Amino acid sequence: MIPRTLENKLLELSGYYPAVAVTGPRQSGKTTLCQMAYPDKRYVSLESLDIRDFARSDPRGFLAEYEDGAIIDEIQHVPELLSYLQSDIDARPNPGRFILTGSQHFGLSQSIFQSLAGRCGILTLLPPSLEELRGFQTAPDKLYAVLWQGAYPRIYDRDIPAHQWLADYTATYVQRDVRQVINVGDLRTFTGFLRLCAGRTAQEINLSAIGNDAGVSHNTIRAWLSILETSYIVHRLPAWHANIRKQIVKAAKLHFFDSGLVCYLLGIREPEQLRLHPLRGAIFESWVVSEIYKSCIHQGVQPGLFHYREARGLEIDLLIEQGGKLEAVEIKSGGTTSGDFFKNLNRFSDRMKDAGRTPAVNSHVVYGGDDYQQRSNAQVLSWRHANTIIGDFTG
Repeated sequence: MIPRTLENKLLELSGYYPAVAVTGPRQSGKTTLCQMAYPDKRYVSLESLDIRDFARSDPRGFLAEYEDGAIIDEIQHVPELLSYLQSDIDARPNPGRFILTGSQHFGLSQSIFQSLAGRCGILTLLPPSLEELRGFQTAPDKLYAVLWQGAYPRIYDRDIPAHQWLADYTATYVQRDVRQVINVGDLRTFTGFLRLCAGRTAQEINLSAIGNDAGVSHNTIRAWLSILETSYIVHRLPAWHANIRKQIVKAAKLHFFDSGLVCYLLGIREPEQLRLHPLRGAIFESWVVSEIYKSCIHQGVQPGLFHYREARGLEIDLLIEQGGKLEAVEIKSGGTTSGDFFKNLNRFSDRMKDAGRTPAVNSHVVYGGDDYQQRSNAQVLSWRHANTIIGDFTG
């Protein structure tokens, strides 16, 4: 068990609300976090069939067993319990009585919004950030190993070979979770789609192109991408819009949350394969975006992250809006800084000045090396410190 950044926000919200829900992908550490944060609170899991049947057939009796509150794990298995929980909370609205966990792709948040609106805080826990992973003694310290192994905590907590664990995770996700959400006639086709998406991480989304390669319709790809998003396998990085002269491309970029999963799906079997792999830059870019995303979401803040590309070629990998400021980030997997790293940042900064944007854009380069540089036009950050672009929202 390692300390998680989200614990501070979890404890804060449980001082306000009678219930707090922690959502996120399977195996991100939700149960462990809640038990660490509330070691004296009773725990019950709806994963067990007999407990699930009790909660479903006699919800009032089930809640009476935990009248002083509890951690209720995997709440998505009995979503109707939330309606009864509403009445129970209204009768005894003591802060922090119930801590709920569940997987987002089962519609947990929608059920909470309908049944517990104004009564429940909602937080998201993703797999650990690099900073959190350092709490494991077995955590890697080299870039390619970090990218290849990914961040799911059980790999480190149980010392399971990353390739083996990710293979099992992928099979379970497709065989169990996807089947519960949508009716997929051929799971091999969906698995192929998942691998096609891995090959397009850090690229703009083209539904027709993916559909043609996967052999399914445009609408099916749209629905399947939605499943990947709501189960925290991928996220879309929207295009940033500004009222400037030049036309910009409006397609969102696709990013995987976990680089280890991308490597597994692409058939990368050892870290050193990344050194010459044609998708090394894309995998690194998605990893950096994920690290910055986690820095926001694990402080309970919804990320304001975007990308930018003009039709005539100017691109910025990542734009961050926070506190009225605009942070422009170029992401380069190379280990040596080059003058080319700053070309687009300078052009983008000039665009914003011409458009009359104030304050000026802050420019950053995150690269695959170890040195820090403060240049006149940009801050250069090692991959080890990518998350420092985002400030501390807790102060």
